[in-house]
Amino acid sequence: MRVTLEQWRMLKAVVDHGGFAHAAAAVHKSQSSINHAIHKMEDQLGVKLLQVKGRKAYLTDAGHLLLRRAEGLLDSAQHIDDLARSLSAGEEPEIGLAIDQIMPAVYITEVLEQFASEYPNTRVQLYETVLSGAREALEEGAVDLAIAGAGMAGYLSEPMTGIDFIAVASVNHELCNMGPLNMDDLRNHRQIVTRDSALQDKVDSGWLKAEQRWTVSNLSTAVAMVQRGVGFAWLPMTRVGPLILSDELRVLPLAKGAIRSATLQMYYAQGEQSGPGVMRLAELLKEFCVMQCPKYDVPMRAQILERVNKDE
Repeated sequence: MRVTLEQWRMLKAVVDHGGFAHAAAAVHKSQSSINHAIHKMEDQLGVKLLQVKGRKAYLTDAGHLLLRRAEGLLDSAQHIDDLARSLSAGEEPEIGLAIDQIMPAVYITEVLEQFASEYPNTRVQLYETVLSGAREALEEGAVDLAIAGAGMAGYLSEPMTGIDFIAVASVNHELCNMGPLNMDDLRNHRQIVTRDSALQDKVDSGWLKAEQRWTVSNLSTAVAMVQRGVGFAWLPMTRVGPLILSDELRVLPLAKGAIRSATLQMYYAQGEQSGPGVMRLAELLKEFCVMQCPKYDVPMRAQILERVNKDE
């Protein structure tokens, strides 16, 4: 290249700061050095870049076009410098995160938004798993951090939050219009279940004795199926609570077992040897569960339980 990035940086400084004197202070160069560099650029490129009016320097039409293209190069060069500094400080270039789908998506996006502002150079691979999918991702080394149900031995873990599963159906489903139900009453009705996302050693979870069981791969699909009246399901209260309170779904009038609970744990693939990005991401996830989940989930749970008790 006939013109260096440093020369383009000087030209941009002159334009941004309105003249050679202020540009010199901004880029820590002498005014004469900047003047010489820009005159050399014009000779090398064969076009006039600046015109001086009074005490201010302005871009020519050619200068506007060329600097606009050069700004992309300057931004890329700055990004490379920032990335190198991050890597030298031990920050991970990429983090794998597995989160069970029972964790509401809104919680995850808020945490990742904050993480992105603090670690802009770290890529995140997010795996939305079901049942033993998170365990498999940890064992295969695909992720550095996982949030899943309790019971995975061999990993440093911390408790996160409890999740209630509640038996629901569409308000028009015939089960909702029957008297107190027991499990035998459900056998002849279609149950919607979510498939284990692991490729090996899959497990079944929840009541699975319905003859007409349908299996889907995504929790959102299961919620949509229940909303449409295709079947009933045990679904996370964090997902279906608002639908129950808005009377789009109804809690099944089961004598026992309408609500079940599970505990989510956070698992570290490398334990205490995890990098700074993984540790910060884990900290943000814990902070959100401790401070935010009770704000939204506890009042909603109380309203739903009050409604269930009233129906009984």
